[in-house]
Amino acid sequence: QVQVVESGGGLVQPGGSLRLSCAASGINFNNYVMTWYRQAPGKQRELVAVISSVGMPNYVESVKGRFTISRDNARNTVYLQMNSLKPEDTAVYYCNVKHMTYPTTYNYWGPGTQVTVSS
Repeated sequence: QVQVVESGGGLVQPGGSLRLSCAASGINFNNYVMTWYRQAPGKQRELVAVISSVGMPNYVESVKGRFTISRDNARNTVYLQMNSLKPEDTAVYYCNVKHMTYPTTYNYWGPGTQVTVSS
């Protein structure tokens, strides 16, 4: 059974930092693309950062230079280090794990973790 669980969210002041973790079990983690999404109240879910199976990262423009995605294949975990946080980063952050082997796509989500940036 596949499980995806995020942790590390919380309340932080503007300018502060948080590190989110996402642990996945029941999959061959090395083969999966790992993605962080977020959804703010009243807004659509947006992609924040993605890291390929070989460790290549990409970011949405609004977090470049502030967020860093990384993965530890030995621990089946992906991280999102968030620095210089802004109130507009407030959202529920979701972890997605995805692997495509034609014709099947394996796609799993965690339940999310709340990040609130406020003074």
